[in-house]
This record gives sequence, C-alpha cells and structure tokens, in this order.
Amino acid sequence: MESFRGADRDRLANVPAAPGLYVHIPFCVSRCDYCAFATWEGMEDRVESYMDAVISELRAKRSEDRSVVPGSIYFGGGTPSFIPARHIARVVEEAGTQAGTEVTVECNPESTDIEKLRIYMDAGVNRISLGLQSFSPQILKSLGRSHDPGDIFPVIEAIGEVGFDNYSIDLIYGAAGESEAILEDTLCKVLSLSPAPVHVSAYALTVEAGTPLAKDTSRYPDEDYQASAYKLIDEMLLDAGMRWYEVSNWAKPGYYSRHNWNYWMQGEYVGLGCAAHSHLGSRRSWNVFNMGRYISFVRDGKDPVAGHEDITGELEISEALELLLRTSLGVPTESLADTEQIELLYADSNGIATLTLEGRLLANQVAMRLDPSKADPACITHLQRQAPWPME
Repeated sequence: MESFRGADRDRLANVPAAPGLYVHIPFCVSRCDYCAFATWEGMEDRVESYMDAVISELRAKRSEDRSVVPGSIYFGGGTPSFIPARHIARVVEEAGTQAGTEVTVECNPESTDIEKLRIYMDAGVNRISLGLQSFSPQILKSLGRSHDPGDIFPVIEAIGEVGFDNYSIDLIYGAAGESEAILEDTLCKVLSLSPAPVHVSAYALTVEAGTPLAKDTSRYPDEDYQASAYKLIDEMLLDAGMRWYEVSNWAKPGYYSRHNWNYWMQGEYVGLGCAAHSHLGSRRSWNVFNMGRYISFVRDGKDPVAGHEDITGELEISEALELLLRTSLGVPTESLADTEQIELLYADSNGIATLTLEGRLLANQVAMRLDPSKADPACITHLQRQAPWPME
C-alpha cells in the first residue's frame, strides 16, 4: 500500500500539508429511495469486524510514517451516527489530531443523542453535519427518510448543551410534492434553530440508476422548480449571513468545510472503508465496493484497492477547472472557450471569472465550454491556494 503521507506535494496553502482522511461508514437504519451509495441496512452484526478492518487499513496506509496526522477527518456514509460512538472515537484516536484539525461526523436525527455527541467531542470531533433534508413530513416520506421533523429538536438542544458551535444542516430540494411554500417553511425553521447552524448544504434531488426513485417516474424532480428553489435558498441564506462558496454549499464567514474544500482544490486525501476513494500525488484509487469483500481483503492482509487512474496533464487541468468553476474562486477567463457564456459569469480585473446566480444553475453547461489547453497551470495553482474566506 502507499504510505499515508503519499507524494510530496504541498499545493494548498489553506489546509495542512497532510492529506484529508475520509472514513466510510456503510451502515444505515434504512436505505433512502434516492441513495446509490455503498450502504446497507440490517447489517449491525458486521459493525465490529468492519471497524476493525478500517483501523487495520489505516495502520497499513500510514505504516511508513507513524508521525503523520491528517489535515482533516470526515466520517461519511451511510450513517456514521448509526454505529456505537466508541468506533468513531477509536478511529480518531488512531489517526491523531493536532490544533486546527477539522473532524466531522455525519449524523441523522433518529440515531443521534447527547451521549453520542459527548463521546464525539471527547474524542476530538469538532464539526457535526446533520442530515435533516426537510421539515415537511410529506417530503421526508417522499424521499424515503426514516425520521420525523420533530426528531431534529432534541438533537439541536443536545448539540448546544454539549457545545458544538460548528454544525451544518443538509437539505434536499425538488422532491415530489414540494412547493416553494414548503421549502420556505423548512428554511425558516432551519434558520430559527437555537443554536443556529453556521453552514448549510442544499442539494438538488437527482435520480440515480437502480434506486427506488429511478423506478418511479411520478417522483422525478422538475428542473424548472429546482431552479426557482435554488434561488429561494440562496436569497434566504444570504439574508441570514451565509454566502455560497460552492454551488451547493453556504456558510457564515470562516465556517466552510475544510475537508470538502480540499477535494475541490484537488488536494490529497486518503479513503478508508469499502468504496472509499483516495488521491495521493497524481493517482486516484478506490476500494472494493462490497463490504464483505473489503473486510476479507483487509483481514487477509490484502490491499482492498479495486482500481486506480492517473490524473496528470490535460486531465488534471480539466478537472481543476471544472471544480474551481463550482466555487466562489472562479476560473481564469482565458480558459473560457468562447464569450457566449459571459452573461453567466462575473469577470474581475484580475482575469478571473466567477459564476453568477444564473450561472450556478447552469454550471454543468458552462463547464462543457472550458478549454484546458488555454489555461495557465500557474494561475490554477494560485487559485487552488486560496480559501473562500481569509484565514482566521
């Protein structure tokens, strides 16, 4: 296996030199109708062996340099809060943290309580990402979620009592039966929570092949509604003191997700667990998807990596531009293949073009007109060293 340090490439000034660490937790109380991730329900008997494998994989990937501490740690899934909190604490302890290390755990309302939150904080977790999705019972049912709107309030009270001042709310918009009035009610309730979230991620519902949602065309999202919903979200969050820094993410100054920002800036990261991806040096790799195979591979001392690709040359530049375009940093104007899209972008005097509100709605179409052959790699690297807010 490659060492945890990976290649010697310190490209980012706004995050620690060490790579981010992503830990995939594939367990859920139930599978949402729109979910195509590597997640399973009714597999509680495998939690212990799976988390043992994660610890073993971590030790193997960092065996060449035990002193390395990750720049950020992110527990995603699946539902990390579904498993006993001691497993999260084990991984954080094994990985290590230092001053400034951002440690995030994704939580769902039905599986989060004050005792788990206390264990998280004692272990070094300092950021919670809470999957609310909607305050409407109708919309939650349409999405196949397993919690009720009222489940959120005890969790928010516990977040405040334990002392997490950095927590994010996840929303999904565009589900069948949603209206602007329903969405506005959800946003009003989110913004009136006490303590209030400092970050909101709002994702347009997408149809993934093989999911229950994909089989039910009556529940497909309406693109025109999603466009108007996005504008409403942006307006209300801006009024609440949050600004967008990536197409689907808004935050109060300084509270952006440093782990996710590292992804968007093509930083290095190590993925642990089934289906987890890693990016070290110029190589991107991914682990086997099946949880049972993953456990067996690690237990037998085998590398769980299923495949890899090299991200170099024009491919690296192309991906850099596509990722930067989605952020508030923007792209070098020279990388635009034509000027037909200029009404979708702000262009400043330094030669940087950033998506307007209308442009964010058409980000994928704008990205198709980027020309990596015209981009200056030095300018791209300069942008990638920036943060969405000045360093605290």
